[in-house]
Amino acid sequence: MPKMKTKSSAKKRFKVTATGKVLSAQAGKRHGMIKRTRKFIRDARGTTTLSAPDAKIVKQYMPYDR
Repeated sequence: MPKMKTKSSAKKRFKVTATGKVLSAQAGKRHGMIKRTRKFIRDARGTTTLSAPDAKIVKQYMPYDR
């Protein structure tokens, strides 16, 4: 039986922690920062964990990162 393939787009964008949570970059920070509040920009630093339904989908794309 051949191995399952990992989606290249998913492995570039997401990381699975040791406890199984999925980390991703904060959304809404690519462009248009001038219209964002300073509080939004400050709070959107770093990474965030995905919700359970979204994490379930991402884990299907990365079968060996569990």
